[in-house]
Amino acid sequence: MELIILGATFFGFLILGVPVAFAIGLAAICTILYEGLPVAVIFQQMMSGMNIFSFLAIPFFVFSGELMLHGGVADKIVQLAKNLVGHIRGGLGMSNVVACTLFGGVSGSPVADVSAMGAVMIPMMKKEGFDTDYAVNVTTHASLVGALMPTSHNMIIYALAAGGKVSIGALIAAGLLPALVLMVCMLVAAYAVAVKRGYPAGKFPGWAEVFRSLAAALPGLLIVGIILAGILSGVFTATESAAIAVTYTILLTFLIYRTMTLQNFLRAAAKAVKTTGVVLLLIGVSTMFQYLMGLYEVADLAGAMMSRISTQPWVIFLLINVILFVLGTFMDMAATILICTPIFLPIAMKAGMDPVQFGMLMLINCALGLNTPPVGTTQFVGCAIGGISVGAVMRTILPFYAALIAALMFVTYVPAFSLWLPRLLMGYKG
Repeated sequence: MELIILGATFFGFLILGVPVAFAIGLAAICTILYEGLPVAVIFQQMMSGMNIFSFLAIPFFVFSGELMLHGGVADKIVQLAKNLVGHIRGGLGMSNVVACTLFGGVSGSPVADVSAMGAVMIPMMKKEGFDTDYAVNVTTHASLVGALMPTSHNMIIYALAAGGKVSIGALIAAGLLPALVLMVCMLVAAYAVAVKRGYPAGKFPGWAEVFRSLAAALPGLLIVGIILAGILSGVFTATESAAIAVTYTILLTFLIYRTMTLQNFLRAAAKAVKTTGVVLLLIGVSTMFQYLMGLYEVADLAGAMMSRISTQPWVIFLLINVILFVLGTFMDMAATILICTPIFLPIAMKAGMDPVQFGMLMLINCALGLNTPPVGTTQFVGCAIGGISVGAVMRTILPFYAALIAALMFVTYVPAFSLWLPRLLMGYKG
């Protein structure tokens, strides 16, 4: 009965349009009151969930991404991408994919990525004669690579939701190959649609211009190398790397590029505070939710239910992907990670999947949800920039969805994509 109350109230609040964080918290409170547990349990669980030192990485990574977004880094990355691949058929679409991947590496946020790249690339593509739906789909899907990059705060959330079963450093190394796979899949989709619609190719500006734009963009891109080198060499921890990312970004935008203004700095700080507050609220209320799911053995029940359907690992993994995709369509990325990891990680591990690999599966699935209504944040941002309805974009989304699903299947069924680099660079034994 308790599980029915927990599930029914949670989905009931979501259907009524209550924000996800409040829906989670209210469902947990209703269940606790029904159980007759002390109300103090609510506050104890919330505080224990938020009072973790490693969570300091979240506000720092968020702030670093916002500084990159408002500090003029995007323009230099766009120019580099345009010079590299702009001469291929549908060149601006290809440039968009590469630019989103590069900026995702320095921002670590799909939403920041689509905001920065979309503001530059979508109007540019429309001006050059590309259809708006194509420009929006390319931007919103390519921006999802940011969820897998070393600066992604969602990796930190997953590592802590996994309850100490996975190293943050191993996750950071593991995200690089899946990010590359996702970028390649997006390039294929963008090229295929460009050929079908007869979009033109641009002109190659020459290697001198390519190297000039690389020199301009390189200081911004170095943030990924600094984080990776520092963590892998043991010079600093993943949490310390986030603070270093902020320090480097401030020096970069104020002293090297000199593109940051005081107004934009304050705007970045305010947005980072707002995002951090939302994430920490989700963490606190999700901890209550996790406490109740542990109390009622939800993971064991879900595992038993799946085993009745099939005992084949590939079927189990497919079921997990389908469930995560459905949940991701109406839940925020952080909330999905926090709630679903304690349920599905034990099931995946029992079926033979490494927790680092499962982290990549989880992040790509949650990123897919960011582009799927009714909560598709990146899609709404892209459509707002392009001045087009979500319905019009959804009608031509299938090639890009297919590319995302292809990348997800590679990561799900080929462990080497997630585990090769952690084993090579860190001696990971998983």
